[in-house]
Amino acid sequence: MSGHVGDLSPKQEAALAKFRENIQDILPGLPAQDDYYILKWLRARCFDLQKSEAMLRKHVAFRKHMDSEHIHEWKAPEVIEKYMTGGLCGFDRSGCPVWYEIIGPLDAKGLLYSASKQDFLKKKFQDCERVREVGNQQTQKLGRKIETLTMIYDFDGLGLKHLWKPAVEAYGDLLAMFEENYPESLGRVFVIKAPRLFPVAYNLVKHLLSEDTRKKIVVLGSNWKEVLHKHIDPAEIPAEYGGTLTDPDGDPKCRTKLNYGGDVPQKYYVRDQLKQQYDHSVMVSRGSSHQVEYEILFPGCVLRWQFMSDGADIGFGVYLKTKAGARQHAGEMAEMYPNQRFNAHLVPEDGSLTCTDPGVYVLRFDNTYSYIHAKKISYTVEVLLPDKKSEEQFQELEDQTKELKINHA
Repeated sequence: MSGHVGDLSPKQEAALAKFRENIQDILPGLPAQDDYYILKWLRARCFDLQKSEAMLRKHVAFRKHMDSEHIHEWKAPEVIEKYMTGGLCGFDRSGCPVWYEIIGPLDAKGLLYSASKQDFLKKKFQDCERVREVGNQQTQKLGRKIETLTMIYDFDGLGLKHLWKPAVEAYGDLLAMFEENYPESLGRVFVIKAPRLFPVAYNLVKHLLSEDTRKKIVVLGSNWKEVLHKHIDPAEIPAEYGGTLTDPDGDPKCRTKLNYGGDVPQKYYVRDQLKQQYDHSVMVSRGSSHQVEYEILFPGCVLRWQFMSDGADIGFGVYLKTKAGARQHAGEMAEMYPNQRFNAHLVPEDGSLTCTDPGVYVLRFDNTYSYIHAKKISYTVEVLLPDKKSEEQFQELEDQTKELKINHA
């Protein structure tokens, strides 16, 4: 068998034999015992025997936990079945399954208000197991080993709402679960229709991705359909994504395979807020306001905030200073996020703002209208920076499309 596994150096052959010996006690419980499977764990940790073993033992514990949750009979809550976007559709030219992640119509807040984090993890685990199973079927069918998948990330419609902190954290947990339990499973990741906000979103999760995974991410420009056709036969791509595949009823979106989500109806909600930790708290006296300043050095950063108040509502707005140095009154600054009153004592408030101009941004908690009550405010504010490398790529892609347009003109 080991002869078929690809080119291993004698040193790697020896490591593989030793690794098998070290993990004999857990081998029977693994989903596969062949060299291909065992090597994934070694490769993921650069053939470091101790690290590879630690990783695999952690995975075995994770599988046991999932078994104890009767994962194979488990059915995801209806809200996840209906509103969790994406899915498995078609095969690439080398026979690997293709998975779509459709970000735009994903209502992260609605989903997190309607189901538990544990439910999302279980669903993701089921999806990963299904992909593995499809890979095994392809291996049988094609007579050669299929052990990776191709992913297409559709970022059309990515907006500030997707950067909601609990949503990013939950998504991070799912990514980490995949990275820790399905090493060496990714062939390529194609990012299509990514808007200007993409480098900021990517920067929030990239620390969870292995170096190896990062290298596999390809951000495509306006010629994405042509690039996909090189890797995937158009007959395997939904018409919605530039191929010729439709559902039996002619639906170009192939909704029998792909889920396009949408806003989660409130009837599914089981909570109206998530437990939050706040970094700061401040007392805003009656008839006054509290200003917090953040200096933004370059355009394209995003200011993200969440806050709650004790006992009563509070005004909130974001301004851009017109003069450096001195404190300015709200009236003297440029209003970037209109000041309004929020019932942040009932439901925590969150929001974000893309800073198109550099400068000093002022988040202002306004209690000037209250003559009687001081308000206690708890808040967290972060400046989200774009990932430099993907932002440069973006610039290049935009320049290319400009060139294309000029040449075609």
